[in-house]
Parts: sequence; structure tokens; C-alpha cells
Amino acid sequence: MSEDMRYITFALGKGRLANKTLDILDRIGVHCEEMKDKSTRKLIFVNEELKFKFFLAKGPDVPTYVEYGAADIGVVGKDTLLEEGRRAYEVLDLGFGKCRMCVCGPESARELLQHHEMIRVASKYPHIAKDYFYNKKHQTVDIIKLNGSVELGPIVGLSDVIVDIVETGSTLKENGLVVLEEICPLSARMIVNQVSMKMESQRIMDLVHKLKANL
Repeated sequence: MSEDMRYITFALGKGRLANKTLDILDRIGVHCEEMKDKSTRKLIFVNEELKFKFFLAKGPDVPTYVEYGAADIGVVGKDTLLEEGRRAYEVLDLGFGKCRMCVCGPESARELLQHHEMIRVASKYPHIAKDYFYNKKHQTVDIIKLNGSVELGPIVGLSDVIVDIVETGSTLKENGLVVLEEICPLSARMIVNQVSMKMESQRIMDLVHKLKANL
């Protein structure tokens, strides 16, 4: 690598997403050993040989870092991309973290979705919920943003239904709720800053092709 090459910076969503991404990067020879040290206090990790930098961020912040160019590349769940609505190119579906965004509630709420009634919807994802009900179903709803266990919404009478991520459905079942409608499939995606894509297209696309071949 030439001395004057600029670093390409990755923002990775903390937790499982970051761990899975690092595993995949390892497979294509992009290593970052110091990130695996759980006791480290460091915020930025560097692979000097390849001129890559990495940092961990809260999921919803990843698209923000990428849009503003603080990171060239981000890895984040599709749910976050849809909810945050930031400007970036989505270049790759990494295929892990698979789940679905769904409308859920008690079985008795199913008919409320059929008749375009005014209903209350609780969700951590108000933008996704609003887009689905207003633009796809043309149903006027009252959307209530919650930050914690949205399953509580219908149980305590705060909302008729919820819009939430469903992985196995066991939490729903335990609480007497079911999937009423599926909004979209979700998984981890790789996004790229729009300017970086022009300036560093060769290095970024090489990386994308290598990852694609290893998924």
C-alpha cells in the first residue's frame, strides 16, 4: 500500500452485527485484531497495512456517520436504514441478522386492519409504521413511539397493534400476540457514503466483490 493512500473508515453497529461483520472481513483477509480485545478502551481501530479504520457506533448512528462522511462504509440493519432515512448507497445485503418487520397484535385486532379504522399503533419505528399505514395501506392511524418492550402496548391497552421486528415470534406467542401483517424482510446491509463511492470506488468495489464471493 502506498504511503499517501487515505484511510477508508468503517462504522459498525455495536453487538452481534459488528461481531458477524468482523468474522466475514476476517475471511477475506481484512483483519483487525485489536477490536477483539474486550477490555480495550480504544474507540478507533486501525489496520495500517490495508489503510482501514474501524469504529463501533450505536446502530441508529451508523447511517448518520456515513451520510456526513465521518465513515466511508457502514454496516447496519435494514430496519435502521428505513427508520433513519439517511442518504447513502446500499451496496450489499450481508444476509445475516435476518428477521421481519411486522404488524402484530392480538388475533382480535386483525379485522381493524381490514376496515381502515382509526387505530393506535405503538412502535420503536414510527417512520416505518407511518410509511406502511399511510402510503401502502392508506389507513389513518395514531402512531405512538415507544423505546422499550412494545409488546406491552396492546396488553395494557395503550395501542391496538404494534409494528416491530419479529425473529422467531416466541416473545409474541408468550404474550398472546400474533403476526397480523408482514411489512418487509430485514437483514444486515453495507452502506457507502456517496462521495466516497466516487473517490474510492475501486477500493470499495473490490471489497464488496470479495465479500459477495464469501457470503
